Amino acid sequence: MLDIKFIRENPDAVAKALANRKTAADLSGLLGLDAARRTAITEAEELKGERNAASKKIGGLMKDGKKAEAEEAKERVRQIGDRITALDEQVRELDEKILQMLLFIPNLPLAGVPVGKDETDNVVVRTWGEKKTFDFKIKPHWDITEALKLVDFERGTKIAGSGFPVYTGQGARLQRALIQYMLDLHTVEHGYTEVEPPFVCNADAMTGTGQLPKFAEDMYHIGFDGLYPVPTAEVPVTNLYADEIIEEKLPLKLTAYTPCFRREAGAAGRDTRGLLRLHQFDKVEMVNFVKPEDSEKQHEILVREAEKVLQKLGLHYRVIELCTADIGFSAAKCYDIELWAPGVEKWLEVSSVSNFWDYQARRARIRCRDEQGKVQFVHTLNGSGVALPRLVIALIENNQNADGTVTIPEALRPYMGGLAKLG
Repeated sequence: MLDIKFIRENPDAVAKALANRKTAADLSGLLGLDAARRTAITEAEELKGERNAASKKIGGLMKDGKKAEAEEAKERVRQIGDRITALDEQVRELDEKILQMLLFIPNLPLAGVPVGKDETDNVVVRTWGEKKTFDFKIKPHWDITEALKLVDFERGTKIAGSGFPVYTGQGARLQRALIQYMLDLHTVEHGYTEVEPPFVCNADAMTGTGQLPKFAEDMYHIGFDGLYPVPTAEVPVTNLYADEIIEEKLPLKLTAYTPCFRREAGAAGRDTRGLLRLHQFDKVEMVNFVKPEDSEKQHEILVREAEKVLQKLGLHYRVIELCTADIGFSAAKCYDIELWAPGVEKWLEVSSVSNFWDYQARRARIRCRDEQGKVQFVHTLNGSGVALPRLVIALIENNQNADGTVTIPEALRPYMGGLAKLG
């Protein structure tokens, strides 16, 4: 959430940043509510001072026997009290209206984020590895998974609908192995603390990280209990410190595995075949809490930690810096990591690594202390480390063999009981 004071003092800069995002917001309406709120607060404070003075005067009047004047003073105090009560209620109503407007305004891109009109203006920062060549006709992952009985799409659809695959046999083991591999990599080599959070969150948690209220239609909702199956571990892990001052040494680095649930109402009909776009999928997430002065440096470290997952698996990828028009709602800067999948001939996003600045911290009221002990908002970062469905697609399509088997990368074999091939 943006700081209303910053908007008040920099309306033109905020308007320009939102325009670069291709986002509209009623800043004049917001600032009008803010001005009305400050006027009401000022009047209430002045009246409180007048009431205190009148209250003190009543005792003296009564002592001097000036009963009529004392009664007039009492009536004035009562009138002032009624007005203060009305002003306090007005301020509460304005606070709620201002909050609701702020919750729908996205974060502002950092100064260095490339300005663009859409995803075509995203910038390739670097690539790793090369596209693999084959001396046989390769297959897309849905043909391979069907032939090797790794995934049962039909039975998943039967019990839950499309977008809910059933992993079977070696496919299920591959999922489990990848999760364990990534958690071990982040905890052992990258210094993360593993947590296992709830797989559901309340509305406050979803609001804290920016999923609500803006993206309510993309989320599943357990109406009876008011809970939401998590769309990403970012939500529960970040909100572990909601309404707190973090006393641990920063950066604080947490990693977690969760299943993720997304309706993605606006994505109907797009890339729905195979594992390309699912409503339930597994993901290992990395969340960082950092001091404001360290967040940009830590962002670069975080994206390298996500890249390491793919490097050890020997997969060709590229890192993209998103432009202002394509950056996520809560992010101030974001890198996407995309894997090359030769079977479907597409680059597939497997990780978004975002610096949220203090945007989420303001929404969730997460704070830390500076060197002088003064309380300030922490900066939050997160990155997928990584999402499984498209990782599985790239792994299977890049490692397929002419005989129909799939070679398992060496880094993953210890987690597969030494198995060298799927087949």
